[in-house]
Amino acid sequence: MAHLNITLDQEEIPALLSVDHDGAFRKLLQECLNKVLLAESTEQLGAEPYERSEERKDSRNGTRERSLTLRIGTIDFTVPRHRNIPFKTMLFENYARSEAALVAGMAEMVVNGVSTRKVEKIMEELCGTSFSKSTVSNVCKDLSKDVEAFRNRPLNGPYPFLTVDATYFKVRENHRIVSKAFFIAYGTNSQGNREILGFNIYPQESTSNWRDFLDSLKKRGLYGTLLVTSDAHGGLKAALQKEFPEAPWQRCQFHFTKNISELAPKKYQAGIRAELNELFQSKTMKEAIEKRDEILRSYSEVASRAMECLEEGFEDAMTVMILPKGMRQFFRTSNHVERINRELKRRSNVIGVFPNETTLMRLMGSILMELNEKRQAGKAIFSKQSYEKMMASDTPAELKRAAIRQFNMAVA
Repeated sequence: MAHLNITLDQEEIPALLSVDHDGAFRKLLQECLNKVLLAESTEQLGAEPYERSEERKDSRNGTRERSLTLRIGTIDFTVPRHRNIPFKTMLFENYARSEAALVAGMAEMVVNGVSTRKVEKIMEELCGTSFSKSTVSNVCKDLSKDVEAFRNRPLNGPYPFLTVDATYFKVRENHRIVSKAFFIAYGTNSQGNREILGFNIYPQESTSNWRDFLDSLKKRGLYGTLLVTSDAHGGLKAALQKEFPEAPWQRCQFHFTKNISELAPKKYQAGIRAELNELFQSKTMKEAIEKRDEILRSYSEVASRAMECLEEGFEDAMTVMILPKGMRQFFRTSNHVERINRELKRRSNVIGVFPNETTLMRLMGSILMELNEKRQAGKAIFSKQSYEKMMASDTPAELKRAAIRQFNMAVA
């Protein structure tokens, strides 16, 4: 890893102070990032300029100019060139991917004639410039290739824990604005690392659409699924029973709580939510059953429909109790996918209505690539040793049978 010391000459300081705030920051950022490029070049070559070294791998071959449009304006970079092995930098790629996707999405709205003055103003504030049709076209092609490669990449299982969910976005289609379902699959592997496994766009959450999505994951290499967490959407439940018949289903406790409380009179909703929270914190199934019965006795007369919902869905919401105590908190809800959905919504709010599905896939896919990189760099939620200990223990046989069957199917 290269270490940088950024210095400013005495003459440069008055020059920075003489320009506007954004201009000063832009100039300072340009100086810093150009130093980063030089440091990366030195690290890859294994030698400083004009240095004779046995570790030298290549030699310098001048520079090229490149511009990058950021929120503070356009910055000009001096990018090193190497004679034999191309110079590589992550400086542009990591930042520019989702930023360019946002810009491309809004610019495409302008190109397709569905923009408003508000959209144009947002583009100007974000980028400080406008974009031609050719520029938009080139950006879109590059982003779409990256997104499709990520979306269709092979999956190296097993992924014992799977969470699936959907959110909706507005898309212009055949001169109408319609809602499109955006499916997301989120998996945890046997080392405890989380990963965004797949995503796709469908007209609605039907059983056939969910089956198509889940089947596409299996064709890409998903196997070893021991537990699936989701909400209780009818189409999704039916699809899971067909595609993962051996894997127990965990009904999201957050959604379950919401379903129950919404069926109760308003004055009892807060109390019921508090009681359910205690129920879901139970250490044993016996303790959970006792708490359930207590809630039923307390609220059956004043919130009968809510209590019917609790009684009907209790077992599905407590499937997670078959896991070791330390793992339950991670798979009892689909909240980790909900957080991803909220981030997608936040980033898409500046667009409002997408001009087409291609733009939606491009922008959301780019953001998911960025989020996936952060999650893979994060800490594992459990260790490989913990997983192996669980599988070697008296964990219910249904989990182990599901893993063995799926593995055999995958290698057949």
